[in-house]
Amino acid sequence: MDDILRIWLGEHNIKYTLHIHPAVFTVPEAKIHCGHISGAHCKNLVLKNKKTGQLFLITIPYNKKLDLNRFRKMISAPKVRFADEDDLSEILGISAGAVSPLALINDKENRVIFWIDKTIWDAEIICCHPNINTETLQIPNEDFHNLIKSIGNMLEIKEDIPYI
Repeated sequence: MDDILRIWLGEHNIKYTLHIHPAVFTVPEAKIHCGHISGAHCKNLVLKNKKTGQLFLITIPYNKKLDLNRFRKMISAPKVRFADEDDLSEILGISAGAVSPLALINDKENRVIFWIDKTIWDAEIICCHPNINTETLQIPNEDFHNLIKSIGNMLEIKEDIPYI
């Protein structure tokens, strides 16, 4: 975890447990290297509305697949695509493979809308990368909620995220 995130978590009194492991890029790799870590594990996607440029960070259970067509209709977008490396780097300060709700601390202008599946939001412990895919943080529910709310991005807690 980089120093900026470590300091930010400390300043906001966010409790967590850090786990270090080999780099994971896929759900099968995460199962191998992170499966022993208790808590709700996340899959994180950054999508971009091609017409407006609006970015969405979507956090869903690791074992789900987002239905992009139905999501596009939910946000009334003619087309959506995955955000490119420039968007990830410029706005969230991350690279592909390291997407995490924690990247929102780098979104100084609160340009990204954060959507999270209610099952993840309600979990006792949330597991996510600290903006690097060689580490996983276990964050207690209350601390995760405080973290997300203190960032200030628009938050959508959804029971109806469309899955395939």
